[in-house]
Amino acid sequence: MEGRRGKLHPAVARIREAVRTALADLPRQTIVLVACSGGADSLALAAATAFEAPKLGLRAGAIVVDHGLQADSAHTAETAAEQCRTLGLEPVQVRAVEVGGDGGPEAAARSARYDALRDAADEFGADVVLLAHTRDDQAETVLLGLARGSGARSLAGMAPVAGLLRRPLLEVPRATTAAACIASGLRPWHDPHNDDPQYKRVRVRHEVLPVLEEALGPGVTEALARTAGLLRADADALDVLAADLAETAVRHTEDEVVCDVGMLSTEPQAIRTRVLRQAALEAGCRANDLTAGHVATVDALITGWRGQRWIDLPQGVRATRRNGFIVLTPDSASGRKV
Repeated sequence: MEGRRGKLHPAVARIREAVRTALADLPRQTIVLVACSGGADSLALAAATAFEAPKLGLRAGAIVVDHGLQADSAHTAETAAEQCRTLGLEPVQVRAVEVGGDGGPEAAARSARYDALRDAADEFGADVVLLAHTRDDQAETVLLGLARGSGARSLAGMAPVAGLLRRPLLEVPRATTAAACIASGLRPWHDPHNDDPQYKRVRVRHEVLPVLEEALGPGVTEALARTAGLLRADADALDVLAADLAETAVRHTEDEVVCDVGMLSTEPQAIRTRVLRQAALEAGCRANDLTAGHVATVDALITGWRGQRWIDLPQGVRATRRNGFIVLTPDSASGRKV
């Protein structure tokens, strides 16, 4: 951990600083949980949190989620938990989850993991759960959002703070977490799924980003992550305006979400489409499946109305214009025949 002259290794120092900054606003005695998979990113985060949290008067533990997707997953999870205990984190718990199939394997695993983390936070009275997403993860997320055509919110990437969740390492390169583990004598686990090209994120990591770096020069990953931060500030401001508009322009009935065309038609597109997207989500669309293209077709019921009958959206939601309103009907409530 220390160099030849007793200096703290730069990688360890950088991660500790990132964690210290992320936790600085928390009241003393706040319980913080680290989501630790046993990989280099989350182990480095766990080590830095174990060091910094007590100095801030915080209590720090760890949650290891066992997705059960590999034959030795229980052993891997327990090994990660034991390293967290050795670091001084308490409580440390392994939580086994069942991964469904909705939205594809990546989305299903993520959903199961986040549910487990929120349940653990409730059980232990934690106000914060730390996630180990790095600058590289952020760049990959931006590229995946660009490929989906999901709009500025998707290109804004992952937020440093999202309710219970905090991501201290979004400005830290993945190489730094690996170096910190080596310097600290930690033994990270390498998830074989991180090399499996059936996953889009893996292809972005090992095929797309290297090509971009070669064609455009070094610094592409950093630039993508920086772009996400800039877009996030704009998106946050527009989201606030859209939420204010939705208070008066959107209403809910027992079976439908209803949007007022008159109120929405006078608003800028950036605000109007945000209201429509949120209405579609509330009607039953999944965020990962609802693209900017879907929202644009619903928006055309306002801006390009030519008597269109309806728009079919993911998860069986249908958008129809009736009597000056956009009506979003869940498949389960429509009673329609196809």
